[in-house]
Amino acid sequence: MKREFIQIRCSIYEKKLLKKRAARAGISLSQYIRSTAFGKGVTERLTPEQLDYYKMLVQYKNNFVRIGNMFNKRDPKLAQEVMALAEESRTHLQNFRK
Repeated sequence: MKREFIQIRCSIYEKKLLKKRAARAGISLSQYIRSTAFGKGVTERLTPEQLDYYKMLVQYKNNFVRIGNMFNKRDPKLAQEVMALAEESRTHLQNFRK
């Protein structure tokens, strides 16, 4: 249970920035400040636009894998390049999740 109260001084700009970051993470300002003070990672939620890009990148990765599998027997070099694109997409997707 949180019963203690701490006041800090900051500029108006800093307060707005802290509130904005807390809102992006979907938590209260108090929770955001506690999390950052104790060194816990605070991840921001994805915006609808970022979520659309994520879904599109997943589709591209899947399509690259399918194309690579299709060309695997006919043209192994092309299949390798397509698989490299799929791997690069997979790397970006993993970075998106962090």
